[in-house]
Amino acid sequence: MKTIGVLTSGGDAPGMNAAIRAVVRTSIYNGVKIIGIKQGYNGLIEGNLEEMNLSSVADIIHRGGTILRTARSEEFMTKKGIKKALNVIEVFGIDGIIVLGGDGSIRGAKRLSENGVPTIGIPCTIDNDLGYTDYSVGFLTSVETVVDAISKIRDTSASHGRANIVEVMGRSCGDIALYSGLAGGAESIIVPEEEVNIDDICKRLIQGKNRGKLHSIIVLAEGVRGSAYDVAKEIEDKTSIETRVTILGHIQRGGTPSAFDRIIASKMGYRAVELLLEGKTVRAVGIKENKVIDIDIDEALSTEKHFAKDMYDIAKILSI
Repeated sequence: MKTIGVLTSGGDAPGMNAAIRAVVRTSIYNGVKIIGIKQGYNGLIEGNLEEMNLSSVADIIHRGGTILRTARSEEFMTKKGIKKALNVIEVFGIDGIIVLGGDGSIRGAKRLSENGVPTIGIPCTIDNDLGYTDYSVGFLTSVETVVDAISKIRDTSASHGRANIVEVMGRSCGDIALYSGLAGGAESIIVPEEEVNIDDICKRLIQGKNRGKLHSIIVLAEGVRGSAYDVAKEIEDKTSIETRVTILGHIQRGGTPSAFDRIIASKMGYRAVELLLEGKTVRAVGIKENKVIDIDIDEALSTEKHFAKDMYDIAKILSI
């Protein structure tokens, strides 16, 4: 293993730069040339590559986003696209590639491995929707961002006596809503993993108002029950409580990564290089019980994501 490539793909996540830094510095420490592939699989197809050194990753561990930039690539999933990528890999003499991203990005790593390129995947997605790892890089930073927003929204909601629906990201995974809702003291948390009865939520809001509560926060995972505005209208119609909607959107992807995300990103980046140097491939690294693990990519992608029902139940009890 003389030359390793590293790329970030799909949606960005806070902590990606910490992982890139770890990959670059671990490679250099072991006498391995490291190539930065810009704009994900698109950059690999187009040959948008440059050799990295210690200075390339100086002063980036605290920065959000990704210095390599990122993109989604439909072309890479075609036979023509993968052929272009393989040609670039051969021309630049890349012996292995480390891919940072979510499930789609890791599937791309598997596709490269099926064509003879040693690959390692690092889970970087705020959604935390990969079942094989307890945490993905960026998730807990996103939760901190949402909790901070909830605190600010609570201030204005209390001033006006409103309910406020805070819509968060997560696709089909409710972890951001669950963790931020519990940490932010939300009255209700609506996630795709649990059936929701709007009448129960309305009852809580009315009971809270009757005992003098000045505000209510409802955290809603995107895509559940359609539009957040539809949910707000339904609540207003049934309770006569003014209900506003705040859609946090891409603010959840930005910002300085938390200490935890920097730590797990550094540990997983280091381990990814180790695996390639050990001659291993088609592996995904992750975190289980605060320890770095690595498993076969197929197993990683097929592992069912388990919802933290116990945490959800605690949140319901504490919001009475």
